[in-house]
Amino acid sequence: MENLKLWQQSPQHWCITGKEQSNLKQSMTLQESVNLVALTKYLKHLEDKYAEIKQAMLKKYVPVQRKAELDEEMIVTLKRRDLAENLNKELQFRHQRLQIISDALTSWVKSDMSSSFEDFVEQIQKTKSLPGDEGIVEELLEDDPGKAKEAEILLCYIERFNDLMSLGEYEKAACFAANSPRRILQNIGTVNKFKAVGKIRGKPFPLLLFFETIFSTSHACRRPIDAELTLEGIKCGLSEKRLDLVINWVTQERLTFSEELGDVICDYGEQDTYNKAKCLALAQMIYSDCGLHKKALLCLCKQGQIHAAMEYIQQFKDFTYDDLMQLIKLCPHTELIQCLTREWNGKPPSLSFGLAILHLFSVDMKKVGIKLLQEISKGGKGIVEHLMINDPFFSLENWQEMANICLQNGFDKLSHDIMSILRSQAGVTEISEEDDTVNLMEHVFW
Repeated sequence: MENLKLWQQSPQHWCITGKEQSNLKQSMTLQESVNLVALTKYLKHLEDKYAEIKQAMLKKYVPVQRKAELDEEMIVTLKRRDLAENLNKELQFRHQRLQIISDALTSWVKSDMSSSFEDFVEQIQKTKSLPGDEGIVEELLEDDPGKAKEAEILLCYIERFNDLMSLGEYEKAACFAANSPRRILQNIGTVNKFKAVGKIRGKPFPLLLFFETIFSTSHACRRPIDAELTLEGIKCGLSEKRLDLVINWVTQERLTFSEELGDVICDYGEQDTYNKAKCLALAQMIYSDCGLHKKALLCLCKQGQIHAAMEYIQQFKDFTYDDLMQLIKLCPHTELIQCLTREWNGKPPSLSFGLAILHLFSVDMKKVGIKLLQEISKGGKGIVEHLMINDPFFSLENWQEMANICLQNGFDKLSHDIMSILRSQAGVTEISEEDDTVNLMEHVFW
């Protein structure tokens, strides 16, 4: 009765939800629902039910952390299974070979044994069959059992890779692909599978993991990756802004270089101006390796390595006059133009200074041309005369045109010096517009 009074005084301790009330009504009568003994008994029933459900949950469900452990155990178990299967196949193969030899020995004993057993086995190898046996025994008589089962092993390898991908074990799948026999998993198909995965928040980019693994393996095994995979890998690294990885991959020299690869790195350098010099250096290495000397030379000039560029020109003597004119158009450095239009290590100039100036003014690069004229005008009349006398490619008419350009752009003194030098040359008369064949150097040869 004391408990009943306590319950009556504190009904809020016994408040229940609508669903619980419904269940209570189904299992208890109205009279029982207000009886303390009945309620106590029902409470015990509910507590037992709760304990039963809790125990069932512990058996039927496991924490999510346990999944990673189970996956790892499964990988280990699969490896053990693979080892056991390979051993089993090898033992089966040996058993079949011994069975063939046993059958051959039996057949030889039953025969007249006119030939030696070694000759009898050799005959079996030639005919690929035993007496009374329609089967081919070529595979079983192979010295290398791996060749006989190679296709089956490759198929198992692909299936295992697909299992790892489906389990989300992308790092293990990448290692598996990198070490695949005959590189069967190092192809664009595998790249597309990693691309399909996309990015996973909080985890490394699976596609980048794949390229990191195959590139490092290629370096270790001294086997270069083909051009298509190389290009895809470099694009992936650059898209993730991992220039550090790209530099490492390229300098390892275990990739297959191509013109497109160099172009991709150059384009990235144009976007990432902070790392432009590094990208140009990488591209220059690639272009040189591919024999693309024009692009390699342009990379050197864009880096400001003018002296290295001049040495490169001297080393590879297949640059034409048009090539060098195109070079100064793409990279109009005054230092470069000055080096190209002067003697270099005792060798004559690669370009005519006068023609270079006229070319710059003709292709809307007037500012560069004016800079060069400013440099010449600082040197005085002696420098101008030296240039005119030592420029056999520039005619008198060209120098007249040069004087006019100087006059039009405010270089009056330079224009006067050019015309003065022209008139002072021995044997030179006033130049007519019709005569375009006269050369400044004619007096030297006459």
